Formats: sequence, structure tokens, C-alpha cells
Amino acid sequence: MTTQSNTPADSHPDPNGAAQTLFTEPVLVVNQKAKLIELTNEYKVMDQHGREIGSVVEVGQSALKKILRFVSSLDQYMTHRLEIRDAQGQPQLLLTRPAKIFKSRVIVTRPDGSQVGEIVQQNMIGKINFAMMAGGQKVGAIKAENWRAWNFAIVDHADQEVARITKTWEGLAKTLFTTADNYVLQIHHQLPEPLRSLVVATALTVDTALKQDSRGLG
Repeated sequence: MTTQSNTPADSHPDPNGAAQTLFTEPVLVVNQKAKLIELTNEYKVMDQHGREIGSVVEVGQSALKKILRFVSSLDQYMTHRLEIRDAQGQPQLLLTRPAKIFKSRVIVTRPDGSQVGEIVQQNMIGKINFAMMAGGQKVGAIKAENWRAWNFAIVDHADQEVARITKTWEGLAKTLFTTADNYVLQIHHQLPEPLRSLVVATALTVDTALKQDSRGLG
């Protein structure tokens, strides 16, 4: 007599038998898929062992936006929409960055349309900070320590570091860092909602939703 596992075929169980998801893994590796001409943002999300457990895909781009992305940096002043998907390709979080002139804002919702919160740019001069807001309250923040080195500290409402984005982490397989497109989210401990979802949303879309603002015109 054979038994069948209840774990989805595309999910990966950890050593304790639990299925891995974007919201349970302490380490997420984000890889921006290489494209000859980057007309659509698309990212692969892996665990610390290099197993793919999700993706981030930009959706709803018009032909005009793709042309502008090709010839200039003006697309950063347009509305961007991204889906964070699980290993089976099912949307888990939806992010909308409305068209902006100066400060950036990202609205995070669930697939059913309910709002998780917002990621709101706090300043324009110096090291850029973004507040994570939920229900009108600040539940955390992402602080850019060094754009070039991809060092970001993520803190809770009490300004205690709960996660970090970096380009390096000694616990990763060296093969995960064969390109400059990979970066790592390390979550120090299990976080309550909605902070966990906002941390994942912020980290997985930092290039399109946040870091893109540093590129300037042209």
C-alpha cells in the first residue's frame, strides 16, 4: 500500500517536513533574470539552497511603457504593478507603485483586494528611508545604508532590526552568487503579520519599487 504526500509537487519540504513558502523561509535569494533588453522586470526567488520557491513579475505594461523603458529612464515616473507569486505561479501579494514625481509610494494588497499596507518614502536627501505602514500606523521601516553595496536594514516599529538585505551571506552556496543580479533577504526571526508580508514585499521588489529611484533621468 502506498501513501501520497499532501505537500504540493512544486513546493519543497524542509528537514522538519514543513513546506517552504515565501513567508516561512528565514533566507530568500532574489535573482533578476538576465535579459538582453530589460523591458519587463522579472525575478526568481530561491531559498538558501538555490531551490526556486517563488517569483516576482511586473504586469500590466503598455507598449508605450516598454518603449520608454528601452529609450530612457522615464518609466520610473509611471505606475508599476508587480505580482509576488508562489512556486506554483499563484499570486500571493500584489504591489502597485503609482506614478510619482518625487517621493515613491507602494501599495501592497492581497489577491482578494484587501490591503496589507503601504511602503512610503520618507525623505529625498541623504540615505533614503521607507516607512512600512498598516492601518495608518508605522509598523516598520527599510533604511538604505549603502545603495551601491546593496545594504539595507529593515526594522520594526521600535526601530529594532528584524531583517537585512545584502549582496553577501556566508551561509549561501557560492553558485548562488555567480552574477551581480543576486541579493539576499535575511529575516532574523519569525515576524507577525502584517509586518512579515510587508518585509517580504519590500525586499522582493526593492529594485523596481524602491532602488529604481536612484537611477535618475536618462
